Amino acid sequence: MVPIRDDNPTTITPYVTYGLIAANVLAFLYEASLPPQALNGFLHLAAVVPRELSLSFAGVSVHQPVPEWATLITSQFLHGGFLHLAGNMLFLWIFGNNVEDKLGHAKYLLFYLSCGILASLTQWYFAQNSNIPSLGASGAIAGVMGAYILRFPQAEILGVVPLGFFFPTFRVPAYFFLGFWFLQQAFYGIASLETPTNIGMESGGIAYWAHAGGFIFGAILGPILGLFSDKSQKESWYQ
Repeated sequence: MVPIRDDNPTTITPYVTYGLIAANVLAFLYEASLPPQALNGFLHLAAVVPRELSLSFAGVSVHQPVPEWATLITSQFLHGGFLHLAGNMLFLWIFGNNVEDKLGHAKYLLFYLSCGILASLTQWYFAQNSNIPSLGASGAIAGVMGAYILRFPQAEILGVVPLGFFFPTFRVPAYFFLGFWFLQQAFYGIASLETPTNIGMESGGIAYWAHAGGFIFGAILGPILGLFSDKSQKESWYQ
């Protein structure tokens, strides 16, 4: 099921969400402008390379112009292809505005970047010696989704299921859609511990632990930063 939109109005213009989407698109256009060899070098420099991050934590220089800890932020704006970018931005577009509405612009930006950092560290923990660059906004967006499912569990998600030439649409509550998504990421993350050559980051695939970790940290950080503190009259719309 591919989400199309949610039935969840906001009371603000989500400038930070729009800015994050624009920054990701601009970064991808820059990636697309690079020849293959230069692109590989750029991604190795700006993405998280777990082995290099491990060495930097141990105090060993990796001789990179960008400090390895900084890649925990820069990697959040890089993507491995158009579909990778499009999928992430679709989820950010649908779920980000409501979380920004509740946290406020400044806290939301702090929340988003923090979730991305913690998601990358979760993936690093399970693949500390990997030389494969880890990149993408998925971990940060998973954090947004973790906060969303807590704050708006009953919000309806409109989605479509591609079935060949047919595209039936469905409406499901957020707790079902996002809960199923989280269980899927956690399942594949656990599976990747036993089959590192077939699934997960070790084979250059999807960093499932970053997704699951980002989701959990989002559910933790959201309430700490005031996810439930908004007592405005508009809140009745979300019940």
